[in-house]
Amino acid sequence: MFSLISLTLQDFVENDLGFSADQKKVVSNKHKLTLSDSLDKGHWTTNLCLIAANLANKSPRDLAESLSKKLEALPAVISVEVAGPGFVNIFLNQSNFLEQCHELLNPSFHSTKESKKIQVEFVSANPTGPLHVGHGRGAAYGDAISRILRYLGHQVKTEYYVNDAGRQMDILASSIFLRKFCCFEEDSFPKAAYKGSYIQEIADSIFLTETPDHLQVQKITHELPEEDEEKIDTLIERIKADFPESWKLIKDHGLTIVTESIKTDLKDFKVEFDEWFYESSLGELSDKSSAISLAMQKVQEDHAYEKEGAIWLESSKFGDDKDRVIVRDDGRGTYLSSDLAYHKDKLDRGFDQIINVWGSDHHGYIKRIEASIEAMGYSKKRMTVQLVQFANLFDGGQKVKMSTRSGNFYTLKQLLEDIGPGATRFYYLSKQADQHLDFDIGVARTNSKDNLYYYVQYAHARICSIESKYKELGHDIPQTFQKPETFKACDELLQLTLNFQFVVKSSGENMQPHLLIYYLRDLAQAFHHFYNEVNILKAPPEDQGNMMHALSIVKQVIGSALEVIGIEPLEKM
Repeated sequence: MFSLISLTLQDFVENDLGFSADQKKVVSNKHKLTLSDSLDKGHWTTNLCLIAANLANKSPRDLAESLSKKLEALPAVISVEVAGPGFVNIFLNQSNFLEQCHELLNPSFHSTKESKKIQVEFVSANPTGPLHVGHGRGAAYGDAISRILRYLGHQVKTEYYVNDAGRQMDILASSIFLRKFCCFEEDSFPKAAYKGSYIQEIADSIFLTETPDHLQVQKITHELPEEDEEKIDTLIERIKADFPESWKLIKDHGLTIVTESIKTDLKDFKVEFDEWFYESSLGELSDKSSAISLAMQKVQEDHAYEKEGAIWLESSKFGDDKDRVIVRDDGRGTYLSSDLAYHKDKLDRGFDQIINVWGSDHHGYIKRIEASIEAMGYSKKRMTVQLVQFANLFDGGQKVKMSTRSGNFYTLKQLLEDIGPGATRFYYLSKQADQHLDFDIGVARTNSKDNLYYYVQYAHARICSIESKYKELGHDIPQTFQKPETFKACDELLQLTLNFQFVVKSSGENMQPHLLIYYLRDLAQAFHHFYNEVNILKAPPEDQGNMMHALSIVKQVIGSALEVIGIEPLEKM
């Protein structure tokens, strides 16, 4: 029915209005055919006449009257109403209203006609410690939009960028070394080092073939700078110089242990990546054939210059607020040089679109990356950045700490063990990603309607229970509506289920998976209200089978909506 109405609207624009190709494009981009939010306003509504009025030099209501006559000629339409300034509300006969359930709930209904190759890179937390609950929101968001885009028919690859070549990895390695050889008392352990208990665990797990002399080790702690960052940098330099073999082994071992723990936590969270891309694979600037050198050469030809011994990218030419250093005066690359090379690698892999999911604190970095992409000769339109605010977790009214460096933090693993991956993901996705999110795990533990995750899952489980009882009475769940022209008991519920595919499409196009959470809330609320009002298993026989078929559709939609964002629907609670 949606297709038939859409074709009628298209015919109205092309033949009745005689619009040109450009005019048709304007109308196509702006007009909407949507399900009405209340059956009092019909089953479908369109703003086509409001959009077309200026182009046709006619009043919206006059156009709406003309369109109404065209729509009323359709066998499935019983009436059409012109509302407000020119909206057109379409009322279907009951049979066609119910029959369209099977059309609109087909997963292929909103599959894109233009499948794109899309890469989504997300989480990408420094491999310097376990993931904390702040990282979990980006993981839930990136995985959800990847799943939604796949559902809509796109070819999606997911990627984790492992920052294993920067200063933070040196701080991790030095922290493990200092714990391994008990270089400091607890109260004097460097503040800029990593202090979590996992550092000691990694240190204890390392076996060195040659143990450095204790006095030699203690020398690295003498006459250190007072400033915290200078102190850790000095320690790093001394350990590298005096214990090169131990340094390499400890650094490699630390990276392996932490990366594997991150992979395990994400797998437990139902998040798995197609690719783990290591920053170190980009090579060194000193190697002229490395990926990072080739990227540098690409921008240095036309869009870089030397100043005060450093090499600067002319990023201000491409929309950045100022030029940026890409190679320091000592020959070391900056963070931007690695990111420039990484984005070149991604774009060279042939993706139509690359999506970067970043923490909101990276907002100022967007224009730099866009500028570097343009400087290399690519279009910045191929990259989309989605910002995610870190979540604030509360337990018993107290905010949970999340600082990896201090070692005093609540890990993602702990959260998953506490409330489970389903509830964790649900609450992470419950609000628009670029807005602050506070959620209380105390509420998430409860089995009450205050716990929205429980409320939604209970709707699904409740329908499963009703179906079991219905089957125990010797019935099979009907696959179609019987005498659909007279069955109206579930109209409001079914109108909501029909909106599922439109919500998924909107979630994917706007990269807003929270829309599915809102949708699930409304559908669960409508179902629970229906359940409390109607004794389904004692309904008249002629309605009971139709009710069971309607509820099986509701169950299917709740399950599909949960699954498309990576949550398993529960059959028992």
